[in-house]
Amino acid sequence: MDYKRLRIRGISYSQTQSGAYALLLEDEESRMKLPVVIGNYEAQSISLGLEKDIQPPRPLTHDLFTSFVSAVNFTLESVVIYQIVDGVFYSNINFRDNESGEELILDARTSDAVAMAVRSGAPIYTTKEVLNETGIILDIEEIPAEQDKAEDGDYQGVTKEALQDLLDKAVQEEDFDTALEIQEELKKRDKKID
Repeated sequence: MDYKRLRIRGISYSQTQSGAYALLLEDEESRMKLPVVIGNYEAQSISLGLEKDIQPPRPLTHDLFTSFVSAVNFTLESVVIYQIVDGVFYSNINFRDNESGEELILDARTSDAVAMAVRSGAPIYTTKEVLNETGIILDIEEIPAEQDKAEDGDYQGVTKEALQDLLDKAVQEEDFDTALEIQEELKKRDKKID
């Protein structure tokens, strides 16, 4: 089957569902975006997985499963978002046994599959059909920056080094909502430099 490789373009608060987030995936060729509504925990887990230099004090569920896959001598080869039914995406996680070369395919929620992929550095794919059915053309700058402010104020006057310290403290205290807000602010600042 002809798969389209996706990359993660961002995570933002969902405009359509209260308490949820939108994971925005982008086709590398057509630049079509695939918005996937995910829960708060999965959004935090994906964000922490993308930040390779940030380690929570104890392993999260996706960290634990990634360690298990490695311990039993398997490799996470890829994630494939293969179907959408009634607004729900269906995904497979594709593993390979490093000794026998055998493939193992497991059904997974898309949010969990992506959280695993970012930890393993595995590619994320979708089918042309899923992309045609749900993909949208969206200029990434059109996404509203809803995480500009902390609960107690504005991050604009805070230096990048101080933000990093606040981020480390939030992760250590397992305050992942605050950590996600600070990560978004840091990413926004990095984009302005580019």
